[in-house]
Amino acid sequence: MAETEGPGPGLKSLDAALGVLAHMARADAAQSLSDIARDCGMPRSKVHRYLASFVAAGLAKQEGRSGRYDLGKEAIHLGLSALARHDFVNHAAEDLPDLAALSGMTVLLSVWGNDGATVVRWERGASPAVTSMGLGTTLPLLNSATGRGFLAWAPEGAIGRIRDQELRRATRNPLLLPDATPSRAGLRSLVAKLRQRGYASVDGDFIPGLVALAAPVLDWQNEAQAVITLIGVDPAVLDPDSEAVKILRDYCARKSVQTAPATT
Repeated sequence: MAETEGPGPGLKSLDAALGVLAHMARADAAQSLSDIARDCGMPRSKVHRYLASFVAAGLAKQEGRSGRYDLGKEAIHLGLSALARHDFVNHAAEDLPDLAALSGMTVLLSVWGNDGATVVRWERGASPAVTSMGLGTTLPLLNSATGRGFLAWAPEGAIGRIRDQELRRATRNPLLLPDATPSRAGLRSLVAKLRQRGYASVDGDFIPGLVALAAPVLDWQNEAQAVITLIGVDPAVLDPDSEAVKILRDYCARKSVQTAPATT
């Protein structure tokens, strides 16, 4: 039987399947078949067929013990490819090898994704930092240098959900935020300090054996479109007058948009 067309140029069954996939991308965590069917307003049997196809294609995965469904590796690759082709990201990333060579440190470029600060480019320095991070890694907002770059310069609407989730965890466990009061007022104070310095940093208390510096690549509204992070092992780079801080800030200033676009 021929595929039924929808009211637009697409196919109804494909539109419905993509709607399920889009719902999974917006969800905060893996979901059961029943939850996905309910949220999408579809029969369980229909959603199950879509999910089976997604799993076969690598766009979704089913967790063994719970049976819940989440996005798969191919969905991650798809999202990273889309982000990596964004003009702003390409502009910020085109000289990352030079930045790694000049600083001698590992360089990350991250953008804000559905789950937070997401690494989309990676350039190893002369002395590569030993870390489990890689492309697609999502970094915490409140206690990573990269996350703090978004905390201080990303728009409120983008980071609000993740910020509130992490703040609740830090309220229960203050050790997660040792250099700030785990409250809204404490975060406002932290943001003010970061903006005044123009960059974020974390020491070995956050990532054992590693130190990190991060600064935003800003658009014409002075909001972070990306964050560049330097990772190394020498605590001396954390000094505000260090060469690494100067190199990072100069790089991000060059990659940021300096003026508003012309209006017609």
